[in-house]
Amino acid sequence: MSALAGLVGRPGEDARLGAFLGVFTPSILTILGVILFLRIGWLVGHAGLVPALGIIVLANAISLATALSVSAIATNMHVGAGGAYYILSRSLGLEIGGAIGIPLFLAQTFSVTLYAFGFAESLRFVWPSAPVQPLAAVTVLAVALVSARSASLALRLQIPIMILLSLALLSLFFGVPGHQQSQVGLWAGGAGGPSYWVMFAVFFPAVTGLMAGVSLSGDLKDPKRDIPRGTIAAVLTGFVVYLAVPVALALTADHQTLIGDPLVWMKVSAVPLLVLPGLWGAILSSAVGSILGAPRTLEALADDGVAPRLLVGRSQGGIGRAHLVSTAVALVAVGLGNLNAVAPVLTMFFLTTYGMVNLVAGLEQLSGAPSFRPTLRIPWPVALAGAAGCFWVMFLINQLAGVVAIVAEVAIYLLLRRRALTAAWGDIRYGTLMSLARSTLLQLRRLPVAPRNWRPHILVFAGDVERRGDLVRFSAWLNQGRGILTISRLLVGPLEELAGIAAEEQERIDRHLAESGITAFAEVEVVPEFEVGAFAVAQANGIAGIASNTLMFGWSEKPERVAGQLRIMRRAALLGKSTLICRVRPRSWVERPRRIDVWWGGLENNGDMLLLFAYLLSANAYWRDAEIRVHSIATDEAMREHTTAELERMLTTSRIYARTEVSLRSEGADVAEIIHKRSRDADVVFLGLRIPAAGEEERYAAHLTRLVGDLPTVLLVRNGSAFSGRLL
Repeated sequence: MSALAGLVGRPGEDARLGAFLGVFTPSILTILGVILFLRIGWLVGHAGLVPALGIIVLANAISLATALSVSAIATNMHVGAGGAYYILSRSLGLEIGGAIGIPLFLAQTFSVTLYAFGFAESLRFVWPSAPVQPLAAVTVLAVALVSARSASLALRLQIPIMILLSLALLSLFFGVPGHQQSQVGLWAGGAGGPSYWVMFAVFFPAVTGLMAGVSLSGDLKDPKRDIPRGTIAAVLTGFVVYLAVPVALALTADHQTLIGDPLVWMKVSAVPLLVLPGLWGAILSSAVGSILGAPRTLEALADDGVAPRLLVGRSQGGIGRAHLVSTAVALVAVGLGNLNAVAPVLTMFFLTTYGMVNLVAGLEQLSGAPSFRPTLRIPWPVALAGAAGCFWVMFLINQLAGVVAIVAEVAIYLLLRRRALTAAWGDIRYGTLMSLARSTLLQLRRLPVAPRNWRPHILVFAGDVERRGDLVRFSAWLNQGRGILTISRLLVGPLEELAGIAAEEQERIDRHLAESGITAFAEVEVVPEFEVGAFAVAQANGIAGIASNTLMFGWSEKPERVAGQLRIMRRAALLGKSTLICRVRPRSWVERPRRIDVWWGGLENNGDMLLLFAYLLSANAYWRDAEIRVHSIATDEAMREHTTAELERMLTTSRIYARTEVSLRSEGADVAEIIHKRSRDADVVFLGLRIPAAGEEERYAAHLTRLVGDLPTVLLVRNGSAFSGRLL
């Protein structure tokens, strides 16, 4: 609270703000601003009364949806200092919250300058030679000094402004009977005017002040109660006023007068002298609302580490540093002399904020998160319609400005993401993705599985990932982002001793995967014994349509360990799961690899999986230029020709480019020697596996040790899939 006190004056004073003074007053005075006095007549004159009212109803519908959305969110969570930024950062995470919060701060600060220019220019109605730029600077300093002294003082000064505004409105309505002409058509406006949507774009900024009170969230006694009451009341009050004023003007002036005279109010009002004070009050109150909101947004950004933390706290003069920075930015903007080019982009920043608030409310409702229990509920279609309306209006008002604003926010998001900001709170991303994942899994469960749908969901028993990093990297190359890759570490021993270590080990694996640029899930389990534990993990891994379908082990120089892997392979095949055993020798990975050899036997139905994994490997950037060669062995020339023809046909049908080489095996020749001779210069060799008979695992493991020999990287493959022989 000390930092906040530095912003607004004496500690605790401004925390007594309620719904009326803290939310309704700044919101309604920002809504009933310059557009009300200087553009409503122009709108009615060009459009006609009914089309003008249609524009007002549509714009206020978007505004009301946003008010309901922010109210729903406010009644579901603690809303701290920072207003819209606080809501978005706690709902969408620091990166997205910061990407919107930083431009929102600039928009709030530059708005002070815009209103100051508007006030200075309006003085020319009574002082034609008024120096606009110096008066704008004085206006910025005046509203900044008042709000620096105390937020509640600045807001209480808006009470007389509201009285002036109310008197100006009453003066207009009382003047209607004496000026009634009824010359404005209900439908047709002035000829040759702007298009309907251009007029909508001119009017819409009138309803974008609803967040002025939300920006003071940290100063409210009870944000959960005050924000909904004050915001919704301000929007509805503004809606009624904006419906009444066009009717009054349409009854009292013709098209040309409404279009050509910005101060037509003075001709209609019962007391014309009340119009300019109401106009000036509306402009100054909007400036006060912006200078109160901007420092709070900046300080909230600094509290979260998005902006420099030195902005939190007070200067030697007792004024909050964030307030001084906001004032300085506004004064610098005065020095630019003309903000017309910047103003559309600032409007876009406000609209993206409002759109994202609606989006958060809609997604929270759709996600079905148990934690989303607002006391004020709105249907999710209303919130999402409000979001769509905000983004639609952005491009309706100014397409270029909309693109510039979105590009700027995306750039800030990417910068903040690189900083890897962390937060202690959960956000809507988890709930939304969980809802989407659940829906997707339910759909997957209902869909038939066919060979063409098969994807490699690989469960890798990697052991120590730092020591066996090459195995993990190779598994990622085989997976190639086409399926789910899970890196499993089994801790063998008592659960009571290893339970605490498991969480630390999973964090270490996650960190290693991130540093290595490998996209995979880490899984650490405590098991009493490796073989039993590995099979239990393999059987339980995955969910619905994305359960693991392929187990992968690293090669061991100890035959008894390979024998254990073969026993797991036999049981995994009963579950329709395939097995890979990989011996990694990265001798040529420093340079781009040249060749992948696939040995096709044909008796065990492994060939399709061998070739499919070779193809997936060659699709990786490290292996993209590698040549695939499909080898086989024949006992005579006739068999050689037949095998060559079959392989060529199969490659053509499967649309995989590879060379075929069929070797003749003379009587008594050793298969292992042929393989070693043909593949000694390859970079990776794919070989098939068979399931040994029970009790023969160690003998088969010894055979595999001899077969692998001094070959380069070798991948032994057993296709246990239900689609064995049909994957291509």
